[in-house]
Amino acid sequence: MSRIVRNIVGTVGVLAICELVGRSGLVNPKYLPPPSIIAVRLVELFNDRGFSLDLTQSVLAWVMALAIAVGLAVPVGIVFATMPLVRSAFSIVVEFLRPLPSVALIPLAIIVIKTNPEMKISLAVFGAFWPILFNTMHAMSDIEPVQINTARAFNAGKVRTLLSVKLPSITPFVFTGVRISASVALILVISTEILAGGGTESDELWKRGGLGTYIATASEGAARMDLAIAATFVAGVVGVLINTILTSVQRRWINWSDGDRDR
Repeated sequence: MSRIVRNIVGTVGVLAICELVGRSGLVNPKYLPPPSIIAVRLVELFNDRGFSLDLTQSVLAWVMALAIAVGLAVPVGIVFATMPLVRSAFSIVVEFLRPLPSVALIPLAIIVIKTNPEMKISLAVFGAFWPILFNTMHAMSDIEPVQINTARAFNAGKVRTLLSVKLPSITPFVFTGVRISASVALILVISTEILAGGGTESDELWKRGGLGTYIATASEGAARMDLAIAATFVAGVVGVLINTILTSVQRRWINWSDGDRDR
C-alpha cells in the first residue's frame, strides 16, 4: 500500500505542477494546456466513436504483432541455441539486422508493403523479435546440465526433454523478453501510424489510421494540441496497463525462476 500511495502522491504532484505552469501564463495554453483541460478532452475522446475505433485498431495491431514475434522468435532462438552451426551461419545476418531501427525502415515499408495495417504490424514484429530471440537463446544456454542429465537418466528423448525440462526452464526468461517486446511493439505501432498514417478502405475498423494517426492529425499546425496530448496520454496509459498486466501474469503464474535478471 505504501508503494501505491507514493505513486499516487508523485503523480498528483506532477499534475499539480503542470496545472500551475499551464495557468500561470509562462507557456501558451494553446500549445501546452493544463491537465484540467486535458481531462475534459479525455472524456470527449471516449465519447467519440472514431477515436474508439482508432484505439481499438492500434491495440489489435499490437496484439497481432506481439503474437507473431513470439511465434517466430522462440522457435528460432531454440534452434540457434541447440544448433551452433545454424547460429554461426546466420550470425552475420542477425548482427546486421538487429541494430537497425524499425522506424528507419518505414520508407522501405511504404514502397514494399504499402497498406498501413500490414506495414505497422510488420515493423512492430521486426522490432519485437530481437528481445525475445536473445532472451530465448541465453535462457537455453543457462539451463542447468543436471536437469538435462537427470532427464536422460530416465531415458527421456529429445522431444520429451524439450517439453518437460527445457521449455519450463526458459519460460520466465522468455516472458521477460515478451514484456520488453510488448513496449517496443506498442511504440512502433503508434510511431508508424504517426509517420506513415493512412489505412485501408476494406473494413470500417482498419480504414482508420489508428491512435498515432489521430495524434498526428490533431497536432497538425498545433491546431488541437489539447486533443493530441489527451490521445498521447491514452497511449501512455495503454503502455502502463500492458506492462502491469504482463508483470502480474509473470509474478503469479511464471514465478518459479528469476526471469528479470539483467542480460
